[in-house]
Amino acid sequence: MLNLLSDLKKEFHFTAVFISHDLSVVHYISDRIIVMKEGKIEEEGKADQVFHHPASPYTRQLISAILK
Repeated sequence: MLNLLSDLKKEFHFTAVFISHDLSVVHYISDRIIVMKEGKIEEEGKADQVFHHPASPYTRQLISAILK
């Protein structure tokens, strides 16, 4: 399903809001990421930047949890 969505996104150049608690899936499917905590934006930016160089301790904690 994710591969299909990614292919369609590339082919038709559309924008979508994708909401998930799984940051690895969000990183795969998204160009930009917004990380929220308790209803407030904790961090936002390009997907690779947020995923590989998180500025927020909360984002670092989320990513470290999926890399274990």
